[in-house]
Amino acid sequence: MAEETQNKYVIETDNLTKVYGKKTVLDHVAMHVAQGDIYGFIGKNGAGKTTLMKLLLGMSQPSEGEIQLFGTKKLNMARRHVGALIEEPALYKGCSAKENMKRFAILAGVDNGEIDEILQFVGLGDVGKKKVGKFSLGMKQRLGIAIAMLGHPDLLVLDEPINGLDPEGIKEVRDLLVRLNREQNVTILVSSHLLDELAKITTRYGIINQGRLVEEVTAEELMQQCQQKLHIVTDKPAVAAKIIKKVLPKCVITAQNNSITVAAEKIDSSKINNELVKGDVNVQSITFAADNMEDYFIQRMGGKA
Repeated sequence: MAEETQNKYVIETDNLTKVYGKKTVLDHVAMHVAQGDIYGFIGKNGAGKTTLMKLLLGMSQPSEGEIQLFGTKKLNMARRHVGALIEEPALYKGCSAKENMKRFAILAGVDNGEIDEILQFVGLGDVGKKKVGKFSLGMKQRLGIAIAMLGHPDLLVLDEPINGLDPEGIKEVRDLLVRLNREQNVTILVSSHLLDELAKITTRYGIINQGRLVEEVTAEELMQQCQQKLHIVTDKPAVAAKIIKKVLPKCVITAQNNSITVAAEKIDSSKINNELVKGDVNVQSITFAADNMEDYFIQRMGGKA
């Protein structure tokens, strides 16, 4: 399936809409998830994230619009290549991890010969006969992802997989998703409200607000939007720019009259100021600003979460 989808979107929706009674939960959503993405789906509770995932998986039907998976509208066939974890995993608490996997393999109609390999991959290869009811929440989430991996899907759809986890559990799930993406070439659509954690692994974001997908942005584009910025007013802007370029070769400098703006991932404003003074540049003012990533998302999600 992966070869067939090269240079295509794994998920593509057009005017995807879901209405319950008089309430529009999804409003003409056009989503684009490319092969190899870890696509972070961001939005407040009730924004429509879970509803969209359920539509993708066939757990609900759209009121309007179209879905393509792996470049086809033949969704029943395409969904065989999709694994999912929606909300918390429905596990058999009185059974071991392996017994759970066997039961879900039967339900999915897949070979259970891969179970030991998958459990080892998610870090549950040595839990033996320990009952799932005694697992930590992080272990349960990793088992849920292991179940979603049955059949070696090309796409994983994960709804809030790190919700409620402690820092160690978050790191375990986060590292697992990166390994799945890099080692097994699995494309991942993952929703979360923990922006800082999602930012550590996401390659592309979709921001949803009240059922509308307001923006899709790559991690690189977002980083450029949220760079630190230094505003300098000086009588020698051209000389100042040359000095700053020596200190920060990768920075981006824009000039307007007697002021320049320096944008970079990290800026030591005191060092910049010292170098300008050494270069006989009169600095009339130097102010520092940083566009915060969380503020960026909150603004687009419709205000304070």
